[in-house]
Amino acid sequence: MNFAATLRLVLAPPHPAGRPFILGGAGVFVLGLIFAAWLAWLGAAFTLFCLYFFRDPERVPPGRPGLVLAPADGRVVSIAPVLAPPELSLGTTPRWRVGIFLSAIDVHVNRIPADGTVTRIAYRHGKFLNASLDKASTDNERNALVLRLPDGRELGVVQIAGLIARRIVCEVREGDAVTAGARFGIIRFGSRTDLYLPEGVRPLVVEGQTMIGGETVIAELAG
Repeated sequence: MNFAATLRLVLAPPHPAGRPFILGGAGVFVLGLIFAAWLAWLGAAFTLFCLYFFRDPERVPPGRPGLVLAPADGRVVSIAPVLAPPELSLGTTPRWRVGIFLSAIDVHVNRIPADGTVTRIAYRHGKFLNASLDKASTDNERNALVLRLPDGRELGVVQIAGLIARRIVCEVREGDAVTAGARFGIIRFGSRTDLYLPEGVRPLVVEGQTMIGGETVIAELAG
């Protein structure tokens, strides 16, 4: 990534979910200017962190149809054929799951992986384990979406809270028609996003690979 692209990423405008935190930090900064310098420094540092954490850069999805895109920025920490969580209602046949861990410095806006229709949204309360661990997929607090693709197949996307994440935001509803690469939510302060591919579709990525949400190709629906 060249310097100009890096600068655009760092200076991208914040997601609306970050506004209360940014305004709160700015308020502390102003109070610090009046009452105590250390409070001003604390407010300034928190505001700058929130501006960086909640940045929401534009993404350009590949123009070719039939692709499954990364639903989040981050690092692939798990690729395995597993049973999808019961709340997804995706049957009892194992399907490939790609787990993406988002550190505190990654963009946390989630992206739709493929064109389709949201047929199910299910929220589950749970623990707040380290999101890089595989058991976070089943034990942690999470929000699951099922997308029905134009050919009738289904895939699942799960937003998973992490060790310090305490808020999952989902901005789509059941019945919504969605397009690949579109924003659909955000997870605050460190998290994980799991993608459950349609049956018979294999991932094209490897563990340790870095994902760019809405741009990196994870699989081809044609197999």
